Amino acid sequence: MPKIKIPKSSPSIDMTPMVDLAFLLVTFFMLAASFRASEPVTVNTPSSISDKFIPENVVMVTIDQDGRVFFNLSGEGARREMLTNMLGKYKLKLNDEQINKFAFMSTFGCTMQELPSYIDTGADDRITFQTKGIQVDSTENNELHDWLSFAATAALNSAKTAFEEAKLNGENPVADDFKPKYILRVDSKAVYKKAEEVINVFRDLNLNNLNFITSSELAPIN
Repeated sequence: MPKIKIPKSSPSIDMTPMVDLAFLLVTFFMLAASFRASEPVTVNTPSSISDKFIPENVVMVTIDQDGRVFFNLSGEGARREMLTNMLGKYKLKLNDEQINKFAFMSTFGCTMQELPSYIDTGADDRITFQTKGIQVDSTENNELHDWLSFAATAALNSAKTAFEEAKLNGENPVADDFKPKYILRVDSKAVYKKAEEVINVFRDLNLNNLNFITSSELAPIN
């Protein structure tokens, strides 16, 4: 009985489902991702071998090489609360669009009087915005003191809310993990006097759990 010859053909794989999946993933990340706003200031921090990373609930003060002070608070809700208190104290008004921009803005550094113009400036153009930064050296009008004070309260309120939500979701949260972390980032070329002024503001507010940002460095080999 003669053998039946099966015609030879190269195997083929239908790639259509994989391509569809790839496009679905790309679309998902494009819609769900939140893009980080560009920073208006760049600092070169000293290096160290610390292995700690920046946490989520953060209040951060930055000093650039010219001694200008910048500020940042994580969390949209906390930023809105902080801004509302600052506007009330300094009798300053912003429209809804400006408030929304500030809520999602990154690090900022300007006086309260400059704040409306600073917010209206594009993210990339804030790098060249002409300002001396947040006021620190004025005894009667220490704006950094007020930013820090209101930020500490707002960050703590935000932490309490996140902690309670975690408990309601059946998790076993640790309260210390939700507390705000205070960070100082100083350019390696900045004069120490400016850093000392900022540290004194933290001390005046009894915010003594202060962390310093450094660049990563390999640990020495013994």
